[in-house]
Amino acid sequence: MIYAVFKAKLSNPQALGEYREQAGAALAKHGGKVEHATPKAQALDGSPSLPDVAALLSFPTVDAAQSWIDDPDLADLHALRRSAGETEILLLA
Repeated sequence: MIYAVFKAKLSNPQALGEYREQAGAALAKHGGKVEHATPKAQALDGSPSLPDVAALLSFPTVDAAQSWIDDPDLADLHALRRSAGETEILLLA
């Protein structure tokens, strides 16, 4: 199992809400899932820039995570997520 961390500074919360309605099925298509999501991320150490929303995603393999992000059928969904504001996904491989 590998993990990815999603962080977002929102400028369009409605877009993120629309994305969430479809995100689970899109992740599941590639064996992924949301392990936990929160609007209450807090610094444990240091002074990181805190997001408005953070989530921990899991995938069975690095290849599965890469196929999820590269899936042409999900391009519009990824664009919707990106339209929610400044988003980042960090793969912990």
